[in-house]
Amino acid sequence: MKTEEQLNQEILEITTMIRNEYPELIKYLDETPLAIPVDNSPDINNKALVDYAQSLKNIIIKYGLKHE
Repeated sequence: MKTEEQLNQEILEITTMIRNEYPELIKYLDETPLAIPVDNSPDINNKALVDYAQSLKNIIIKYGLKHE
């Protein structure tokens, strides 16, 4: 399992890639909320970060499928 720091780095890299390579998708970044759990459990926080990273990847995948 990735650490919180690794997940944050992955999210930063995906977001940067979207901004640089797919600027037309930036509008969807604001529509993809990151739900930060109230509980301080590291497992729950990591799950939220994993889910958010995956949602960003899904935006790119769906875009790619529509524009092949």
